[in-house]
Amino acid sequence: MNYQKLDAALATALNDVQNLEEPSLAVFIHTESVLDSAATAVLESFGVSGVSSGKDIFTATLSPNAISQLSEEPWVKYLKRSQQLRLVNQRKSLGSFIA
Repeated sequence: MNYQKLDAALATALNDVQNLEEPSLAVFIHTESVLDSAATAVLESFGVSGVSSGKDIFTATLSPNAISQLSEEPWVKYLKRSQQLRLVNQRKSLGSFIA
């Protein structure tokens, strides 16, 4: 595994995973902007959808083993953990905003 290509959150999350084969980590895959057919095939084999020429950021839910393999690919620049987003306009009680 090339840890230089992983962000801190992803590296930490990898330590907490029990099953190395189960796709359980949502990640952003930053690649070179021009991918050859072999690179496209590798991404598609890991279940990455929407792989097309000209794109350089992809999202996928990957296993630790898949992350390890992708981190070793020369055309992968960076792997970043995706966080669960929440809506900004969710209602909160006004009491939590008033000091």
